[in-house]
Amino acid sequence: MIRRLPLAALPLLATLAVPALAQPIDMSGGGPVEVTSTDGIEWRQNEQVVVARGNARAVRDGVTIDASRLIARYRPRAQAGGASQSQQGQDGPMSGGEIWRLEAEGNVRISTQTDRAQGDRAIYDMDQAVMVLTGGDLKLTTPTDTITARDSLEYWSQRRMAVARGAARVNTSENRQIMADTLVGYFLENAPPAQQAAARQGSRQPVPGEGSKLDRVEVFGNVEIRTESEVVRGDRGVYSPVTGMARVLGNVRITRGPNQLQGQEAIVNLRTGISRLISAPGQRVQGLILPNSGEEGATPGGRPNQATPGQGRSR
Repeated sequence: MIRRLPLAALPLLATLAVPALAQPIDMSGGGPVEVTSTDGIEWRQNEQVVVARGNARAVRDGVTIDASRLIARYRPRAQAGGASQSQQGQDGPMSGGEIWRLEAEGNVRISTQTDRAQGDRAIYDMDQAVMVLTGGDLKLTTPTDTITARDSLEYWSQRRMAVARGAARVNTSENRQIMADTLVGYFLENAPPAQQAAARQGSRQPVPGEGSKLDRVEVFGNVEIRTESEVVRGDRGVYSPVTGMARVLGNVRITRGPNQLQGQEAIVNLRTGISRLISAPGQRVQGLILPNSGEEGATPGGRPNQATPGQGRSR
């Protein structure tokens, strides 16, 4: 038997992934929420907690959260007129209580029309407006990009920012891979108000995934960028999915087959596969080129086995 509990006009569950028309990952809004489960829904009034167990599901505004267990922690709303703590303490999840934290446990899946997120556990802090996914197989998927992590995957709704920690990786729809210890992705802002109004009035069709496209990716620690022909490694970097350009800094190594160049900075064009190694002032870039290897080395300016004037020399 499926148990149902409609929780109206509360900020209980909102999006954990971005829907088609630029809706951010934000749980601070109100609106009706339907919670269902197969093993019952429990209201612990003294603890100010609501627990749903067994195939627990929460649905709000086209967003669905599935987990083995859902826990909603609430508190009395601040009331005008000096209401007593005893009066406020009677506020439950269906009578004015304020949900401040949501926890989903066990095979967590969050879905909208376009996006998916998953992990073993999810926590959303309403005060901080941040979602944190932990556990195995952490993944956030949009129509254009997939972000994965080993340790944790965060989404900061008001900053339009995702943070992946531990073996972090972003895979793009154009088969580009950017890897690092920590990855911070910034999403494009929502569509302009005029475009949103036009979409609501039907004069403009919503673009699938609009507002969930990555604008910039910053990577830190053991950075690795792979193109079809080479691998670029360094200490930190920044990548623009819009232009396909990446800048890698610190202990840079560009490897193509047995050939390798080293320096302190590289500019990588992931669309053309050309990498340019830039020397620091007063320093030279270094390279190991094997002419008989059958491979063309990635060199400054993108020209095989040649140095670019003003950019340092291979040696």
